[in-house]
Amino acid sequence: QVQVVESGGGLVQAGGSLRLSCAASGSISRINAMGWYRQVPGKQREVVATITSDGSTNYEDSAKGRFTISRDNAKNTVYLQMNSLKPEDTAVYYCYAFVANKLHWGQGTQVTVSS
Repeated sequence: QVQVVESGGGLVQAGGSLRLSCAASGSISRINAMGWYRQVPGKQREVVATITSDGSTNYEDSAKGRFTISRDNAKNTVYLQMNSLKPEDTAVYYCYAFVANKLHWGQGTQVTVSS
């Protein structure tokens, strides 16, 4: 059993910053990848950023230059530093951990950016 818990969402004004955290726990020998998706009502969940166990990262185009994903392997934790936030970044942000060839999702955390 693997649990994934996000934290750090909230309300921020456009141009502001937020830092999301996500911790995985439970029966974990090795996490191959972790990352963040987001979803707005009526739309499909979309990838924001991912990071592998060796630190390789990928970002969705709108996140490049504004968001930074990082990882603490010792704590099984991934972070998403979001700067220069825009109203269109408003969404529920979901964290995942890829463990033993299976995706484990968190419950999501709301990020709201006001204009």
